[in-house]
Amino acid sequence: MTAVFFAMPGNESLAAALASGTATELGSLEYRKFPDQESYLRFLGNVTGRNAVLACSLHDPDGKTLPLLLAAAALRDLGAKSVGLVAPYLSYMRQDRRFKEGEAITSLAFARLLSGAFDWIATIDPHLHRYASMAEIYSIPALVGHAAPVLVDYLRQRHGTIFLVGPDEESEQWVSSVAKAAEAPYVTLRKTRRGDNDVSINFPDIMKFDGLTPVLIDDIISSGHTMQVAVTQLVALGFGQPVCLAAHGILAADAMQRLKAAGAVIVTTNTIPGPTAALDVNPLLVELIRPKLIGESKP
Repeated sequence: MTAVFFAMPGNESLAAALASGTATELGSLEYRKFPDQESYLRFLGNVTGRNAVLACSLHDPDGKTLPLLLAAAALRDLGAKSVGLVAPYLSYMRQDRRFKEGEAITSLAFARLLSGAFDWIATIDPHLHRYASMAEIYSIPALVGHAAPVLVDYLRQRHGTIFLVGPDEESEQWVSSVAKAAEAPYVTLRKTRRGDNDVSINFPDIMKFDGLTPVLIDDIISSGHTMQVAVTQLVALGFGQPVCLAAHGILAADAMQRLKAAGAVIVTTNTIPGPTAALDVNPLLVELIRPKLIGESKP
């Protein structure tokens, strides 16, 4: 039997796109909260012997993770042959070591939770940082896609009118590869971070790009403080309206408002839904998971 997709709350468009793109069934999940804030879940339809897939992007993860784990457990109780997870944005990748005595290594703990609940996971550009691959912390197969082709397509549409700005020297390799594919010049910033919201930056010589629009590019826009500082300086130098471009637009707290107030346009992919999510990565996810679904459907 073919796979069946279910959307966790807020992921209905994602599940519908995945089901349509893979020519599989879109199932129905009834979800609500009891007055005491415990979760009620009911899967409509028969999943016995079927390969079930939950769609849930994991921004704002603390409120989403427990219902997601309960949903995975329910599918197993109902007789699902396997349970997969498509999480375009995967949270809890930041804390990948113990920086201070007593700290929790939450990336490892979170990976153990998901690995125990699912048979496989698919995501876009996880923030691996100090991990070489997902296999270092996830004990289940992890399908990893990359948003770079979508970002490059966006940049190519503006060929000859832009230059790219990488957020720090660590991003050099990634930014340079995107710039090469998009045939655009680039620079990287020199950043000093003294705290979550305390950042200073130094620009290399960028006046040679006078007349071009700066595009600040990163994998994630979270607090947006680095980009805000950069945008402010670029505007002060007389450059046209900067673009903040990223695969994942977390845009925590008032980040969107601050960046726009500084003079930026914000463009992100739809790994996280929202008003800036103008670039569609769902076709990438479809191609990423299609071989997995075909393999699981074989007797």
